[in-house]
Amino acid sequence: MSTTLIFEYEKETKNSVRYQEVPEPGKAPVVGTLYVQKWFADGAKHLEVTINKKDE
Repeated sequence: MSTTLIFEYEKETKNSVRYQEVPEPGKAPVVGTLYVQKWFADGAKHLEVTINKKDE
């Protein structure tokens, strides 16, 4: 099972950028807040993250 989540820029911290999840209407957030290192975020205002759930 996998799901793709959308995150919007919230603010910068010392070494990272904080993003807030934008949940689908009527659904609760899966992750909530996501911190990404500044070198990777590189000024992005939106992120798309895919999570794969694997049960072994």
